[in-house]
Amino acid sequence: MPQQSGLQVRAAVLTHYGEVAQGVGLNPQPLLGRVGLTQRMLLSPTQLIPFESAVALLELSAEESGCPTFGLQMARARKLSDFGPISLLLTHQPSTRMALHTISQYRHLLNEALGMHIEDAGKHTLIREELMTDRPGGARQSIEMAVGVLMLIFRAILGEHWRPVSAHFAHSAIADLHIYRQLLGCPLHFDGDFNGVTCLKADMDKPNSHADSAMAAYAQSFMDAIPKSGQSNVLLDVRRSAYLLLPMGRASVEQIASGLGMNVRTLQRRLDELGLSFSQVLNDVRKELAQRYIVSTKHSMGRVAEQLGYSNLSSFTRWFTVQFGCSPTDMRLHATEKTL
Repeated sequence: MPQQSGLQVRAAVLTHYGEVAQGVGLNPQPLLGRVGLTQRMLLSPTQLIPFESAVALLELSAEESGCPTFGLQMARARKLSDFGPISLLLTHQPSTRMALHTISQYRHLLNEALGMHIEDAGKHTLIREELMTDRPGGARQSIEMAVGVLMLIFRAILGEHWRPVSAHFAHSAIADLHIYRQLLGCPLHFDGDFNGVTCLKADMDKPNSHADSAMAAYAQSFMDAIPKSGQSNVLLDVRRSAYLLLPMGRASVEQIASGLGMNVRTLQRRLDELGLSFSQVLNDVRKELAQRYIVSTKHSMGRVAEQLGYSNLSSFTRWFTVQFGCSPTDMRLHATEKTL
């Protein structure tokens, strides 16, 4: 059974798991049991399940089936209505940009482990997605599912034939990219610095011809009446921001506090109430990303050091050795030997 980080998400993240698993020749029940889940847990989309179990299930399913695109198959099986009541609110947002902001606003009803950062760069918009998981081998299937679901949202507003400018993955490519090209329909970039897509800024702000402001207001009043699970707290918010901003070199306490709509003093006080400091939280995220980059990417050690905020490799190596009791090179070598 996978190590649990404590973060729970709604079972809706595994919508259509049974049929996708059977479609690639798997018996879902024993696989669910191996990660501490049951078929009964998946019957109710609002049932809370351990996030690390969901991540492990998708990785295990890809491995056992020999289907390295299992996460994309999960995304392809999704419909916007699978999101539940929030699908009505998304459908009637005035633009795709507002729909993505709505997802962030109501992430407690979707997937609190998923972070999203939207940034305009000239004529383009970069949408970065990251998952808060401490799984050392990464979460390839879950990340690819998240990117695939992002396509679903865009196409629900901009039409079935919409395509991004490019799709990006931090992990390496597989030999056969047919499913990627079929689902994403754009140039693919692997071994990159982020997971997500690049699209035209004009597409982000193109008016949604199907939007109805009265229906949006009705849907929002309904959504606001749904109680939160009580999980969302400042620790989750800071961790989510750090996951996204650390590789961009922007994970300072000032920038994260500003992004969360509070000043530095308020953020530090709220972390103090949890017995934590900002530096502790940032270091924990840095450790989790370090393992992921070392074990599941082909990034050079210098590049990993830079992504984690170190200006030189020797400083990163010293920090890494203190945290893990071995050098980053030794960890990568050990992980490579395990896969042979």
